[in-house]
Amino acid sequence: MKEFVTITIDDQEIKARPGEYIVDAARRNGIYIPTLCNMSGVKPAGSCRICTVNVNGRLMTSCTTPVAEGMEIETISQEIADFRKTVVELLLIEGNHFCPSCEKSGNCELQALGYRFEVMVPRFPYQFPKRDIDASNPKLIKDHNRCVLCKRCIRTILDEEGHHIFAFRYRGHQLQITIDPEYGMNMTDELAQKAAKNCPVGALLYRGKHGFEIPIGKRKYDKEPIGSDIEKLKKVKIS
Repeated sequence: MKEFVTITIDDQEIKARPGEYIVDAARRNGIYIPTLCNMSGVKPAGSCRICTVNVNGRLMTSCTTPVAEGMEIETISQEIADFRKTVVELLLIEGNHFCPSCEKSGNCELQALGYRFEVMVPRFPYQFPKRDIDASNPKLIKDHNRCVLCKRCIRTILDEEGHHIFAFRYRGHQLQITIDPEYGMNMTDELAQKAAKNCPVGALLYRGKHGFEIPIGKRKYDKEPIGSDIEKLKKVKIS
């Protein structure tokens, strides 16, 4: 088996590990591909489609597409940029995202993507859905108004016995993520904090003693745009 394969990303030839996903290969080489549902080291879901790229002339999600020898990938084009901006706009109008009152503001990945793609006024009408806030769990508040159904909590939060604490319920436009009433009640503080941290938006908030600890202006994306940490990476050579 080859130690690496050669692919081209935006006319830049790079080395990638066989079976590595495009988004991970790009990240290692300092090439930023926007994502929302994807987390490094976690099995991809391809839920948000924001990481869509052009692979050998076809639009494909880079978080679920493994590299192959000779693959030619385009991550930047007017078509791709408009597609990503459209996805962000649809996510914003589909929920109730009132950023000024959200504790995740400044640390929210959806909000940061909105700034990156210069979303001022969405092209689509706001839906203003009527959704409840679930405060039944002793450790977490689940705000369905802000949830983007990325499945990060489902994929990353399991108890010591391997039980999934989060799951989907209902279908279609009523689909939502719920906290298992039994396993959720026994969730540790550490696991609850991890769930809130892994959520890219403000849909999961930890019910600790403190809130809004980081003032506006000093939060993660108040300082630098989303993706800056990747774009500053030096190219990594595989030996």
